[in-house]
Amino acid sequence: MNWRGRPLASHEVVLNTIAATTTTTGLKVQAVLDSGSYPTGIAVSREQLAALPITAHSVHGRWNYSITPAAIPAGTPRADDRAQARAQTLAMLADPRLTGMSSHAFDALRSRLAPAQEARAEQHRYVLRGGRRVATTGRSRALLSDSDEVLITVIYLRQLCPQKVLCDLLGINPVTIGQAIKATRQLLDEEKISITPAVVCYFTRADDLRAWATGTDPAAHVPPHPTRLALTDPRLTGMSRDALDALLEKLIVPYAAAIEQRRHRQRGGSRRPGTRGGVFRQKITDGDRILATILYQRRICTLDTLADLSGICKSTLWNAINDVLPILDNHRPVITPANHRYASAADLLASTDTPPEHPDPGNPAC
Repeated sequence: MNWRGRPLASHEVVLNTIAATTTTTGLKVQAVLDSGSYPTGIAVSREQLAALPITAHSVHGRWNYSITPAAIPAGTPRADDRAQARAQTLAMLADPRLTGMSSHAFDALRSRLAPAQEARAEQHRYVLRGGRRVATTGRSRALLSDSDEVLITVIYLRQLCPQKVLCDLLGINPVTIGQAIKATRQLLDEEKISITPAVVCYFTRADDLRAWATGTDPAAHVPPHPTRLALTDPRLTGMSRDALDALLEKLIVPYAAAIEQRRHRQRGGSRRPGTRGGVFRQKITDGDRILATILYQRRICTLDTLADLSGICKSTLWNAINDVLPILDNHRPVITPANHRYASAADLLASTDTPPEHPDPGNPAC
């Protein structure tokens, strides 16, 4: 009631008005301006939320409760520690093996997008303010810089992992990650920059990606996709893993171009920005689709078995194969029929239990 009808034009007006308030017992209310920085987008796990010292009141406890100040438990990461860990993770993700480009090329990409990112950010701030910039504390609350947004978008468009893995690695909520990918992907489209997907390398857990990137204890590390690795066995593909990688690298760009051309015809124009929020919803990567088509052409097993191994339904796999077949016809790689046809997924996987011809030590995920 103290500030009823009074415009809150500055921090000082807010503080002075609160300080002039008294409680029903006549006590003065203390008010200070908190100068701390509170970045937006931090992910809070259910376990962290459950650990808060919250006591529900007897009436409508979900809405009425008390939070008791308590000492920070030993081992709880502080804001500075989380920021340092995030910076280390971003440096790890900038590995050329993950970005698919040299450090110099990646820096050039960041520099190329920087002006457009700044213009987009200023336009967004103008809309939020409803007018020109006013005096502020000048303190940035964003967890990700413009360069960071380019990095995670490249990692995502390379089809190396789902957004959940990026959230777990960086400790950032899905909304923040999704918005960053959506905005940066739009800029990449405007600049006509294509990001080539990775080849048969997909991580579904943050620990798997981190272990692979840092090379920590590769011998004891469990591959995130043993089935995916098994399907690249030379006994199934009819070629060494090196030859398979070379073939996939050769085919993946024209395949992606053909798919985008087909979608352009279906849409009747260019992609509308933000229609999928930057989300890669495919259950298998482009490299997996090409690999599945090669196995299908070799008549290794039935379509049902291949769909079961790929973790998708038969119709989805059939559509993927029909997309890849014209690319194979154009490039005419040598794909020889298999000498044996497996009756089930179990039989096929059992045939790959022995060591492969060309193992890739220290690289369990690819």
